[in-house]
Amino acid sequence: MNIPSKPWPTGLSEQCEPLVRRVLAPNASHYTYTGTQTYIVGAGQEVAVIDPGPADSGADGDPSPFKGADTNGQGHVEAILAAVGDARIGAILCTHTHRDHSPAAAVLKARTGAPIIGCAPLVLSDDGPRADSAFDQSYAPDRILADGERISGPDWIIEAVATPGHTSNHLCYALVESGALFTGDHVMAWSTSVVSPPDGDMSAYMASLAKLYDREDRVFYPAHGPAVEKPKQLVRGMLGHRRQRESQILRLLGEGPQTIPDMVAAMYKGLDPRLTGAAGRSVLAHLYDLRGKGMVAEDDETWRLT
Repeated sequence: MNIPSKPWPTGLSEQCEPLVRRVLAPNASHYTYTGTQTYIVGAGQEVAVIDPGPADSGADGDPSPFKGADTNGQGHVEAILAAVGDARIGAILCTHTHRDHSPAAAVLKARTGAPIIGCAPLVLSDDGPRADSAFDQSYAPDRILADGERISGPDWIIEAVATPGHTSNHLCYALVESGALFTGDHVMAWSTSVVSPPDGDMSAYMASLAKLYDREDRVFYPAHGPAVEKPKQLVRGMLGHRRQRESQILRLLGEGPQTIPDMVAAMYKGLDPRLTGAAGRSVLAHLYDLRGKGMVAEDDETWRLT
């Protein structure tokens, strides 16, 4: 998980396809890559905004895009409004409620009166060091979408696709007119998604990947990183990668009981020390999944085969 040596240009409206534009927030980090990408859907007088992003100037008060990066949204709401122009925002949609995705929803609603629609609210205190952004306590949707439920504007129809795993409330959004899928943090080309217990669930995540593999989406637009032009190929690779990690864990436990730090050291050679916590959370998510299948057990923070 490496970010570019220089920040990407933020605040610009980039045309992805006739009905889709994106605006990059200034919150680049080792977990957000170049930053959170907000998508504007629609080419007429009413648009939808997907993942409005962060809304403040950084957790540590430093406006630099490389510090306080999970929450730094300085100027991002203004950039979204400039991109929308004279159009009306008919819906503000969030894929999930991590602080790099949803806080600007409340600000946009206050500025425009647009309803917040999409994922359910979720606020948790994690039981370990967070490997990505914390949950947004301000998120208050006007309407929650169920799997398969649709909303529409003059030239667009958006369908909710439930994809729990990264978080239990994660939704993707399908643009019916073009075959595009906005994947939030569920599928990204630059990195695998963080699956961090207790809310992150590896079993649910794998099932959601399989669900996307069975779809016929033309392109994925993730919240971080470039568009995915070959969705099935990427999802197939991600399923294989997770199964490989599971096999690594079972092989290590076959050699004898292990702690999570022992397994991380063996599985992630040359890992950036700043990402050790994220790797440990991923291993823990796999272990919980294997424990649910009756394959492993835990004794005082040491794991073993059953």
